[in-house]
Amino acid sequence: MRTAFTDLVGVRHPLVQTGMGWVAGPRLVSATANAGALGILASATMTVPELRAAIRKVASRTDAPFGVNLRADAGDAEERVRVMIEEGVRVASFALAPSRELITRLKGAGVVVMPSIGARRHAEKVAAWGADAVLVQGGEGGGHTGEVATSVLLPQVVDAVGIPVIAAGGFRDGRGLIAALAFGASGVAMGTRFLLTSDSTVPYAVKERYLAASVKDITVTTKVDGLPHRMLRTDLVNSLERGGRSAGLLRAVRHAVAFREQSGMSWSQLLRDALAMKRGKALTWGQVLLAANTPMMLRAAMVEGRPDLGVMASGQIAGLIEDLPSCAELVDRIMAEAYGTLAGLPVAGGPGRPAVGTPGD
Repeated sequence: MRTAFTDLVGVRHPLVQTGMGWVAGPRLVSATANAGALGILASATMTVPELRAAIRKVASRTDAPFGVNLRADAGDAEERVRVMIEEGVRVASFALAPSRELITRLKGAGVVVMPSIGARRHAEKVAAWGADAVLVQGGEGGGHTGEVATSVLLPQVVDAVGIPVIAAGGFRDGRGLIAALAFGASGVAMGTRFLLTSDSTVPYAVKERYLAASVKDITVTTKVDGLPHRMLRTDLVNSLERGGRSAGLLRAVRHAVAFREQSGMSWSQLLRDALAMKRGKALTWGQVLLAANTPMMLRAAMVEGRPDLGVMASGQIAGLIEDLPSCAELVDRIMAEAYGTLAGLPVAGGPGRPAVGTPGD
């Protein structure tokens, strides 16, 4: 299925696997790429040497294009961009808007720049700075999220920018892909749906928790890191919401120490990143400190398999997912469903379908 996005990136299908921290590693990304969709490697939880090694591992497993997700406000963002350019990565994805200078540098090296945005004004800004495409996530999406539903946000952005728009938040099948294309998008991005595949390295016990969840078991809380965060409701999340501010800050300090040890960063590097985050997201110092909770609490569930100690970011769509296909099976199924949906749409003169007449007929 050819769209402006597939032409831009060079993939066979207008599908994107998002860069989920601790989830989107070489195995999932290469499986997605080999299935004909765009896999995006999550780099925020990697050191720079780990990022280079991960890129090379993906490249050793596929000849198809893939991307890397970066934190634009990270103190070593320039170094990570250099690694991407040197290793020939096709797409740079950003959770926060990259600077005009960073966009120019990447585009000059032939890298497609695709920031993720949650508001029309942000899409207009990065488009004016030269972004090649934007990924638009509505409030149904997992992880940090906004309040505007995809069905409201997506057409706003499509009407506002003249570059390919990828829709995210609430997608899992071919019907959703066709709906997004009808809104004017050039494809859809999915996180939770790709997390729940056999190619995902998330422990099976954690995947079972997702599969057992209903739509009502997925909530938005600010108690993990001070920002709206969509995730599975668990006993731990309930406990966090009942806990006081002092307990939350103490937990964040412990997690900041653990993350420094895990990432190999110095305290000065952590402080620089904290300052950049404070400016970029207009956070208070309390919110900046709480942000240390996110990577370590996600790691506890997604890597260590301990949902009792960690959190499970999730889109609302998890309540409708019931199986764990491979990425190849998932992509093939979505595309078959998409073509089946198109074939079933009412068209003029189609057998058994209402014909569109002219006035007076």
